Amino acid sequence: MTVSRKIGIAALAFVASTSAHALEKVTFGTNWVAQAEHGGYYQALADGTYEACGLEVEIKPGGPQANNRILLPAGKIDFLMGGNMLQAFSAVEQGIPTVVVAAHFQKEPQILMTHPGEGLDTWDSLKGIKLLLGKGGLNSFYQWMKAEFGFTDEQVRPYTYNSAPFLADKQIGQQGYVTSEPFAVETEGGFTPNIFLIADYGYNTYATTVETRADLIESKPEAVKCFVEGSTIGWVNFLYGDNSKALELIKKDNPGMSDGQLAFSIEKLKEYGIVDSGDTLTMGIGAMTDERQKSFFDKMVKAGVVKSDIDYTKSYTLDFVNNGVGLDLKKKLSGN
Repeated sequence: MTVSRKIGIAALAFVASTSAHALEKVTFGTNWVAQAEHGGYYQALADGTYEACGLEVEIKPGGPQANNRILLPAGKIDFLMGGNMLQAFSAVEQGIPTVVVAAHFQKEPQILMTHPGEGLDTWDSLKGIKLLLGKGGLNSFYQWMKAEFGFTDEQVRPYTYNSAPFLADKQIGQQGYVTSEPFAVETEGGFTPNIFLIADYGYNTYATTVETRADLIESKPEAVKCFVEGSTIGWVNFLYGDNSKALELIKKDNPGMSDGQLAFSIEKLKEYGIVDSGDTLTMGIGAMTDERQKSFFDKMVKAGVVKSDIDYTKSYTLDFVNNGVGLDLKKKLSGN
């Protein structure tokens, strides 16, 4: 999608105001309670990175009692952490004027996991077992698994977001997030499960996207640029630098978050290249490409998840990414 980034009167006013030390106040709504998977944004807040380019950012955590997605088009928040591109495609279909401006997860962190030592250690071996899946997974990635690999509806059993059934049955598989459910299994079950990251088998949506309103892109492009690039720098510092202040803010917003869970999540973000892999290695964290967006859209059409007549190119813009932000900082921090 092409969205004009010409700096008009509103943008010039933004630059003038920030030069006079008046910060633009914006609110960023996350898609769940505070956790390591939100670390880059908390890092940018803790480090003063947003403030340095002119924004006063409030992070509004999501959760079971929140629906930040509704607040974005209503103008109650300015930026939203999206789950993956299916939500953005749906917004286009429904005529909701929101746009993805960055993708801070290059890989969807969704996984399937099985017990080790039970002959269930290959992707193909999953086709013959029961799989615990939530409704969202059943209606999205599992439809792709059926179309692409021949999985069946008969395999599906309801996942209630409780790992007890999985722990009790060694011949069953379960969905989860690579940063979360395996930690629960290791803690409660005392073993390390086999992990199948569905992104590594071709489910190539972007995830943990940053969405904003089309009108904000037009009226305040420099504010959008500041938030996107500030978040990218935040992710670099969170993954490769001192993230202690960000972790303090996360635990402040979510007192129930343990140090063990935080450490595990960060380890898995790095191990599986969730944030930093592929195109980000040369274009910077948050990168997106037209080719990959088309590839994922085509897969979802084939799987019957989205309609073929949706103009998916309206769901995103590349105007604020792919410019190498953070690459020099990463090299300095990591020595690579």
